[in-house]
Amino acid sequence: MPNRLAHETSPYLLQHAENPVDWWPWSAEAFAEARRRNVPVLLSVGYSSCHWCHVMAHESFEDEATAELLNEHFVAVKVDREERPDVDAVYMEAVQAATGQGGWPMTVFLTPDAEPFYFGTYFPPAPRHGMPGFPQVLEGVRAAWRDRRDEVGQVAGRIVRDLSERTLALGVPAEKDAPARPPAAEDLGAALLGLTREFDAVRGGFGGAPKFPPSMTLEFLLRHHARTGSEGALEMAQATCEAMARGGIYDQLGGGFARYSVDAEWVVPHFEKMLYDNALLCRAYAHLWRATGSELARRVALETADFMVRELRTEQGGFASALDADSDDGSGRHVEGAYYVWTPQQLRDVLGEEDALLAAAHFGVTEEGTFEHGSSVLQLPDSERLLDAGKLDSVRRRLLAAREQRPRPGRDDKVVAAWNGLAIAALAETGAFFDRPDLVQAATDAADLLVRTHMDWHARLFRTSLDGTAGAHAGVLEDYADVAEGFLALGAVTGEGVWVDFSGLLLDTVLARFTGPDGALFDTADDAEALIRRPQDPTDNATPSGWTAACGALLTYAAYTGSTVHREAAERALGVVRALGPRAPRFISWGLAVAEALLDGPREVAVVGPPDDPATAALHRTALLSTAPGLAVAVGPPAPAGDPTAVEVPLLANRPLADGRPVAYVCRGFVCDAPATDPETLTLRLS
Repeated sequence: MPNRLAHETSPYLLQHAENPVDWWPWSAEAFAEARRRNVPVLLSVGYSSCHWCHVMAHESFEDEATAELLNEHFVAVKVDREERPDVDAVYMEAVQAATGQGGWPMTVFLTPDAEPFYFGTYFPPAPRHGMPGFPQVLEGVRAAWRDRRDEVGQVAGRIVRDLSERTLALGVPAEKDAPARPPAAEDLGAALLGLTREFDAVRGGFGGAPKFPPSMTLEFLLRHHARTGSEGALEMAQATCEAMARGGIYDQLGGGFARYSVDAEWVVPHFEKMLYDNALLCRAYAHLWRATGSELARRVALETADFMVRELRTEQGGFASALDADSDDGSGRHVEGAYYVWTPQQLRDVLGEEDALLAAAHFGVTEEGTFEHGSSVLQLPDSERLLDAGKLDSVRRRLLAAREQRPRPGRDDKVVAAWNGLAIAALAETGAFFDRPDLVQAATDAADLLVRTHMDWHARLFRTSLDGTAGAHAGVLEDYADVAEGFLALGAVTGEGVWVDFSGLLLDTVLARFTGPDGALFDTADDAEALIRRPQDPTDNATPSGWTAACGALLTYAAYTGSTVHREAAERALGVVRALGPRAPRFISWGLAVAEALLDGPREVAVVGPPDDPATAALHRTALLSTAPGLAVAVGPPAPAGDPTAVEVPLLANRPLADGRPVAYVCRGFVCDAPATDPETLTLRLS
């Protein structure tokens, strides 16, 4: 019999709707039930493509005896971390503070007042490798709640007080006036030096295993190179991008990146594919091509964009959240990576002996295997020359067609506003750079869906939707910031000022609802559901933090409109980057990238000319291809005679044609150089 999760819209919660566990969604009613029964709450947090979440569900939550124990002595609450990042953030901070580590599934025991007192992540069904079995954990928590209630309450109270104190001190440097001072050039230089120390010069990337794609760090490095000419910054970006593109973390057949590499060499990935990773990396590779002309970067950017459209686009025009790591291996077992790996025999079955031999050498498939049971993850070792372009294209098409006959990984179909904002920016720019209007149209369709489905009349966002219906959960800061960023990028490419207007509405909400009196930013609005603390975290993780993403969008919007309010808000909030950048550059890289734009101006380009004039298009394309950090580009026809301000974007106001010809104005703070009427002059002005 289905439990209460059967009425939810989250695919992750729906995966647990048939569990014998009497799950509740996160709600006031669940905690009221715990108070009524005088029992603790089990909070289980995960997401649909999480491998170990599936494992724990199969081992414990589908087990009748474990479910009976849970149902009798606890109120069990299941949360999709992608749907409720605020709940996840608050309790993950408690888990990390208590245990020194974190991850999903996250398992937390709470009082009926939602105060945490015992923590963990994955628990096996029986004791294993020093971990207690989950039934043991349940019995231990039950006994503590029954026999040592006062002690439990004291622990919970102390944890909540500690979290509150962390919030007050978060990200504030020692100097009293620091939050109002954005980073200076020397701060960004110190951050670059810190990255150099952590850079893996042999294998690319930063740090050791597991190794995550550093998409936001790549953006900082490319912008730093553009502003300063630093060859070291460019070399780190190029080496990392090439290593990832040749490694198993990149899908050599279908395009797109897996979540991370379990090793330091980028060989064996954790196979789940997330929309946010692919959106950020698609944009990073497109920007690398823009800076260097690299054919590898061009190919990867386009293949990743095509992967997102082909595999993640929903019927409504948005983009689904993720593909699972696991799939049926053909025998009825769900196995991680089964969809993606190959044995030499499987290559022979599809390609025949001769082509299989070449493909095995090209993709690094060996009899020993690079993965499990003699299977290999496809890579591009130094043998790329073994297959010419025509043969490689044939081999890839045949292998991809064969792979598509395998049982496919599950897809989490929910549309997350923030991640769709990232995808809109990536697809719009990639489409513009490589003359792919279909990608720009895909970005436009996703933006239309966000406006129609996720945005209400008061410029408030809903975080998720499913099948075209918005979920009930309010958007968090990253939703407002990333959607605004996507709209601004789309407006730059299409010349449609309405996207600048929509971004302004969202950013006004950021200023009104998410900003503290000192300019610091909170992850949730001031009228959001109250948790044990109001989450606030400026550090970047798998995606830009809401804090740093908001800084970027506020700064770009100010460049289009001349708004000092939005620019000053960005500058105040960037104070945290000055504090953290030199000490922990990998964890505030998007903030560093935004600071590069601030130091560069950012520059603004107003392209004025008839939309059907090839000269207008040439100037517009030249501007879009500039590497100037955070460049704001507006394009539109000249204002009607007698009304020089009648334009869609304020940056275009009072910008006449030059002797009747299309023209581009390069400005900083709306103060412009002499106009350029040809791409060569414009390129010089932007260099």
